[in-house]
Parts: sequence; C-alpha cells; structure tokens
Amino acid sequence: MKLLIAEDEKMLLKTMAFFLEKRGYDITQVFNGNDAVEVLKKETFDLIITDINMPFITGMEIINIVRNELHLSVPIIVLTSVGLEKTELSAFEIGASEFITKPFSLPVLATRVEKLLLQAKK
Repeated sequence: MKLLIAEDEKMLLKTMAFFLEKRGYDITQVFNGNDAVEVLKKETFDLIITDINMPFITGMEIINIVRNELHLSVPIIVLTSVGLEKTELSAFEIGASEFITKPFSLPVLATRVEKLLLQAKK
C-alpha cells in the first residue's frame, strides 16, 4: 500500500514515515502543500495523511484539490495541533476521512490507517 504524508514538521514526518514503513507501507514524504499537490498529480496513493497548517498550500486546500480537481476518492487523514471543533467539522465537510489532533500516538495512527484502507477495499 502506498501512502503520501504531507507534514512540515520534519521530525514528526520522519517518525511517522519510519513507523509506517516498518508496518510494510510504501511512504512518500513531502514537507509542504505545493510538493503534495505536484506528487498527487503524478502518482496514485492508497491513502493521504496531511497536516492542516503547511506552507504554500494548506491541508484543507489539499483535500479540496484531491476531491474537486483531481476527483479522487482516496482516504485522507488530517493532522492538526488545532483541536477546534469548527476546524474538524470543516475538514469532514470538504472530504476528510479521519481527523487526528496532535500530539497523537503512532500505534493509533497506524490503526486508523489500517481501518481506512480496509474500508476503501470494500
């Protein structure tokens, strides 16, 4: 399974990528929204993990591009340090599949990834 992780906090990005690679996932890492959109236009992914607050293009804009411009139904997990209900509801309204507030546990992230991938297969 191929995953895209878009996260501008480099240490967190590396940690998530390492943890998920150990579970057998093929991980593509990007540090900003521009790079995420460019990669999404060229490659196919089974799941996307994106931070909301990123340089150039935000996670919310990435969701909008994935759903409305690229017309992809790929599951999207949104990460944020802003645990506001309004932000969470907005993310779901525009097409997020899951919402995780930082800080979070890597095993919980992996469980949510596995759950969404199983649902996507059905």
